[in-house]
Amino acid sequence: MAAVRPSPVPARLAFQRIAVVGRYNSPGLAEPLTRLTAFLAERGHDVMIDAETARATPLPGYPTAAADALGTRADVAIVLGGDGTLLSIARQLAPYDVPLIGINLGRLGFLTDIPLAAMHDTLSAILDGRYSEERRTLLQASILRVDAAQEAALALNDVAVSRGTLGGMIDLAVEIDGQFAYAMRSDGLIVATPTGSTAYALSANGPIVHPQVPAILLVPVAPHSLSNRPIAIADSGTITMTLLKGKDAAAHCDGQEHFGLQEGDRVTIRRAPYHVRLLHPAGHDHFAMLRQKLHWGETPEKLHLD
Repeated sequence: MAAVRPSPVPARLAFQRIAVVGRYNSPGLAEPLTRLTAFLAERGHDVMIDAETARATPLPGYPTAAADALGTRADVAIVLGGDGTLLSIARQLAPYDVPLIGINLGRLGFLTDIPLAAMHDTLSAILDGRYSEERRTLLQASILRVDAAQEAALALNDVAVSRGTLGGMIDLAVEIDGQFAYAMRSDGLIVATPTGSTAYALSANGPIVHPQVPAILLVPVAPHSLSNRPIAIADSGTITMTLLKGKDAAAHCDGQEHFGLQEGDRVTIRRAPYHVRLLHPAGHDHFAMLRQKLHWGETPEKLHLD
């Protein structure tokens, strides 16, 4: 009598446990979210839904967890939304070293770079191990108030100190690595990562910086003097901005966390001790993405055809 062999045990997937995060305020989220979770479950992944996403768009049959719990339990997080959605969850998951995959339901999609129409095919390749990984710099902002109170926040794009709606320009003193650099009267100052160089800093005439360049940008917003120009420093540097004069000023982290400022308050910014991990389709081309999103000049091939 032939021996009976046990059935082979399926190999564990590289990204077995997947967290899904959706754009909370999107009325059209339910349909693609349902398709995505069903697709992942059919592939054999353990799917968890972010608690805020589940509250806004209930999806029975899947466990839910808050962001900190997702960080300890997920092998990868898939973000179904725009860049703002990815910015928010990236700051929360970065300390846990969880990589993120972005599917674009927003407008430009610099970070959520996978089109919804290509979701299944692209995710299949990435989850099977065919992907390109980037580690993006994260900023850590600390606010020291004149009364000695302290607050802190993270930013993937930028930390901006700006005037409010009630007052005119603000006066800032800027120190770099503890040394006075310059004083400036302006509408504000943006301290940006290379990731943030294509965000708010770009609209203030800041340079576009490749994500792998180890730099931090300082970009003035509508400076009173034309001699105040954008500069870049090493990302090992520490920037401190002191509000010398200005009413209703505030510090903004990624445009999502906001801190009112009083004269004398200091905002110190340095590179965070961890990075944001982004997974892109294999062969991801940063400059091709810039051409597509920013409508740069045509490729040589297109010019030749013309």
